Amino acid sequence: MKLKRINVLVVIGLLAIVGVIIMQLFLLNQAYSFEKKDVEDKIHFALQDVVEKIYADNHSTLPITNQIKKVSDNYYIVNVDDVFENNILEHYLKTEFEKVKLEQDFEYAIYNCGTDDMIYGNYIAADGKPEKKCEDCFTKNEELIYYFAIRFPNLKQSYFSSLKQYWAFTVVLFFVLIIYVYSVFLLLKQKRYTELQHDFINNMTHEFKTPLSSILIASNYANTQKEISENKKLSKYIQIIIDQSNKLNQHIEQILSVAKTDSHQIQLKKSPVEVVKTIDLIIENCKLKHNTEFDVHNSIQENVTITADSFHFYNLLFNLFENAIKYGNNNIVIKVSLIENVKYFSLIITDNGPGIPEKDLPFIFDKFYRVSRKDNEEIEGFGIGLAYVKKICELHHWKIKVKNGTIGLETEIKIPKKDLHYV
Repeated sequence: MKLKRINVLVVIGLLAIVGVIIMQLFLLNQAYSFEKKDVEDKIHFALQDVVEKIYADNHSTLPITNQIKKVSDNYYIVNVDDVFENNILEHYLKTEFEKVKLEQDFEYAIYNCGTDDMIYGNYIAADGKPEKKCEDCFTKNEELIYYFAIRFPNLKQSYFSSLKQYWAFTVVLFFVLIIYVYSVFLLLKQKRYTELQHDFINNMTHEFKTPLSSILIASNYANTQKEISENKKLSKYIQIIIDQSNKLNQHIEQILSVAKTDSHQIQLKKSPVEVVKTIDLIIENCKLKHNTEFDVHNSIQENVTITADSFHFYNLLFNLFENAIKYGNNNIVIKVSLIENVKYFSLIITDNGPGIPEKDLPFIFDKFYRVSRKDNEEIEGFGIGLAYVKKICELHHWKIKVKNGTIGLETEIKIPKKDLHYV
């Protein structure tokens, strides 16, 4: 179900980005068409004014017929149908193009009816730096007698350069699309690896539990036999097997719990849980499990109950207490308090240990992350206890925060007021 949801989101995201790119290309095409029409109109009006001035100089009547013919995007033929001079034509072309603010290079040629040839005029550069002339680019028109041709060699390039902002946006969108596709590919690949990892952990732990259970049953039975109980050496070895098997079983259970939280297999069974009784039970079990001496100062009233899954709530607090004991210094003191705020209760657990380096604090809830310590090799664990704690808090819709206090570590669990009661 979750994979299908991801696939749907990926497809929707991809369609959204493709849709934006299509819209951008449409806008780019519209902008190109608008820019092209604007330049063409400027050329037409400027050439029309040139013709009118030539007729005005010759004191002739301007014909009604259209005298400007567009041969291609950058090539025009102007039928003057009257005599005109080369120098005057060039002057009028420069003047009229300046009026309409047409900053384009152009070159022109005039048809000589005496020689039946196109006589090249000049190349006029907008920046004053003429480029290579193209005298062979002008062709004759058999139907006209008095006319000139004008060519704009850099017109097409100017269209693209004037739309550079649109091109930049389009390139950025294509770049975003490439990054998105690559990220999705990595996401799906990582998800596949994660699922394989979960399957491997589940299969591995389940495969371990069966022979481990057999070892524990056989070891406990053997430990009750007269031959072994009377032999101190054998009894000691059997007890080592039982103790180590129990430790291994606890590690396997912990890994299974984290695997279940990741695969959303945990179904919380909420009920009223007495907080003080749970803490007292944790203290007893910690004393049985650890030989280290520690004191617990619990200021929570006995009539406080919390709506939670009793099994996972116990495990959550047990992990926090056990960390305080395992990583604490001499004379370990754990303080438990409950503070009421406006919208929630804060369950605060503090210790007098060495705390956690600031550089490690952002990562302590990550799976398999262990804080670098000199005694890491001596302390057992996989670095999944706090990951489990955070996941259980999230499933209960609680918030957890860990910070270094004045002395030791302070863990705060924010519990909504509706989940905590006084009886």
